[in-house]
Amino acid sequence: SSSAGRRGVRFASRFMHASPLTVLGGTIVVVALVLGIVGLVADVADVRFTPYDPVAPNVADRLQGPSPSHFMGTDHLGRDIFSRVLAGTPIALQVALIVLVIALAVGIVVGLVAGLAGGLVDEMLMRLTDMFLAFPALILAAAITFTLGASLQTTMVALATVYWPWYARLARGQVLSLRERDFILAARTMGASRARLMFRTLLPNVAPILLVQATLDVGYVMLSTAGLSFLGLGAQPPAPEWGSTILASLPYQPDAWWYAAFPGLALAITALGFNLVGDDLRDWMDPVTRSSRLEDTEVVP
Repeated sequence: SSSAGRRGVRFASRFMHASPLTVLGGTIVVVALVLGIVGLVADVADVRFTPYDPVAPNVADRLQGPSPSHFMGTDHLGRDIFSRVLAGTPIALQVALIVLVIALAVGIVVGLVAGLAGGLVDEMLMRLTDMFLAFPALILAAAITFTLGASLQTTMVALATVYWPWYARLARGQVLSLRERDFILAARTMGASRARLMFRTLLPNVAPILLVQATLDVGYVMLSTAGLSFLGLGAQPPAPEWGSTILASLPYQPDAWWYAAFPGLALAITALGFNLVGDDLRDWMDPVTRSSRLEDTEVVP
């Protein structure tokens, strides 16, 4: 047990020294997740976890610049920007989680079925996938949101619709590279059903690649959500969502620079953190890159 613990510490030390950007990305992700969890728990318990109420107006403090009492300033209704940025973190993470879970679930099923079945089934499912991929992602999501009505819920539906084809393509490609391997042929010889092949044999081999891609996509989903809200198609006032906050700041620019700068900075930093972690996970999924990094950072016990 102690030997395993020492190996774990040594491995973590090599990992952190080999990839300093991952330490930065991991720190950002951990902070964002802690804020997200605390925010969701506070919402369920109906308590406030921010210094000020993020939605209640206080006109006497409107459009104040950064100060000791409001170090990110206030908006046009006197609401504390820092409190709205904190309250927007659970919203951003919740939307990203729901969108990616739905997109992964649909994409994995479609990709597994298409890759394993082949023939006409594969052709039909891939042409359906291509139909969604033919449209620019943000334009398609905006059209769906506009059709269903502007809200955070329809934004999640729209983004899940946009993202699942990419996971379907990725899952199908992985299945095509695996379905003639010996362990798949052996499972077929032993009479494994198609469902067992898909979910017990293929899925464990396909899932790690898809989860790494999903980690990379967290930042993109956050940016897309903020983009739709900025267009007035996502979260609606007074929700403290980052994109809608930036939209509300436009009439007061450039004088009230803090109004848009801090929500935009929170969005950029959070997306960067998930991208850094996702990039490093992708590198560690590559055996050549992983072994090279371990050799470069090898230490003598």
